[in-house]
Amino acid sequence: MTKKQDERIKRILAILAENRKADVTELSQQLSVSMVTVRKDLDELEKKGFIIRRQGYAELNESDDISSRLAYHYTEKRKIAKKAAELISDKDTVMIESGSCCALLADVLGTSGKTVTVITNSCFIADYVRHHSNINVILLGGNYQKESQCLVGPMVRESADNYHVSYFFIGTDGYSESTGFTNRDPLRAQAVRDMAHAAENIVILTESSKFSAVRSNPLNIKNRHHMVITDSDLPEHCKKLLADRNIDVLIAD
Repeated sequence: MTKKQDERIKRILAILAENRKADVTELSQQLSVSMVTVRKDLDELEKKGFIIRRQGYAELNESDDISSRLAYHYTEKRKIAKKAAELISDKDTVMIESGSCCALLADVLGTSGKTVTVITNSCFIADYVRHHSNINVILLGGNYQKESQCLVGPMVRESADNYHVSYFFIGTDGYSESTGFTNRDPLRAQAVRDMAHAAENIVILTESSKFSAVRSNPLNIKNRHHMVITDSDLPEHCKKLLADRNIDVLIAD
């Protein structure tokens, strides 16, 4: 993908995130390119599962699978992933769970030239980076969740106990002042807790909008050293709250 196409795709996703759907002709006008070029860009997004093509227009894929979640706030997530990749050195081994920011981190590492071993419970991530020869993937065992394309259950803990890493990168679905970071799915929240035992540092990758949402399943990592990488729209009161709790915050510009 060329740099120009990458920039167009980011703009298309931003337009779709705001309006949910967009006419091909209108996209052509807004991007100042031909309809043929727009259709090629939409073909690329459809292959990735970000959008659904209709007659004359495109709309975001709003299912709960990770492909569709990648499309929301794509630009912010990509910046967060790039910031997280700065923590990782050549020949490192890291653990990454099944969030959308985490999938983009794995992809960024694939294009970085660094040789990295990624331990994950995400079948999606394993497939997402399969073309990157510099990424070695170790897939943990567990029960397969079809929608999220990740592995959960007690086998995750048993598998993760065989490893030790400096960094464990996780996503989140929300944040609560009383319970900390939360997840919408109890099995995926438990998988995070089980994998966290193998890591020295936990790094939460999340766009700032998640701080206005609260989900029902706490990740229960409050007593573990962790940091947050997020975008520049993080509210000041959230920055203060995290600082008061000795949680380091890195802003992805």
